[in-house]
Amino acid sequence: MTVSRAAAGAVKAQRPARKQAEGAGIELGELSELLGYTLKRAQLKIFEDFLRCMAPLQLTPAQFSVLFLLDRNPGRNQTEIANTLGILRPNFVAMLDGLESRELCARVRSVNDRRSHHLVLTDKGRAVLSRAKKLVTAKHEARLNELLGANNRAALVAMLARIANEF
Repeated sequence: MTVSRAAAGAVKAQRPARKQAEGAGIELGELSELLGYTLKRAQLKIFEDFLRCMAPLQLTPAQFSVLFLLDRNPGRNQTEIANTLGILRPNFVAMLDGLESRELCARVRSVNDRRSHHLVLTDKGRAVLSRAKKLVTAKHEARLNELLGANNRAALVAMLARIANEF
């Protein structure tokens, strides 16, 4: 059975309008109303912007988070930092290797448990983190604040924290 273009257009016009993927022309239907899908799309956009901001420092969101936590929690071990950030151990070890090769942090053998290593920021790591914080505040977070407004931003952070803590 063949359908003429005119008939196909008439059928399409009768269907309820559905959201389409940006620039792709693909109907998303109810997918666009699912919270998980929408959160993932937002996360991808936020990570893309973060990576653009951090391009001069060559830091990913995960690396920034590790440096940030090491600054706030000096001497914590690899497992504690990895678990806090939800990073799998093999991935975390590879990330630490990269940060250590850039001389941003160091592993220091524990005096209490020779199998364990404490993590510390180097002076270079502190300097890079300081620059990164300024870039994040002045560019990345500023764009998000401009888009959302202070009240909506605070509400969104609270809602996302609730999902992370209670779901």
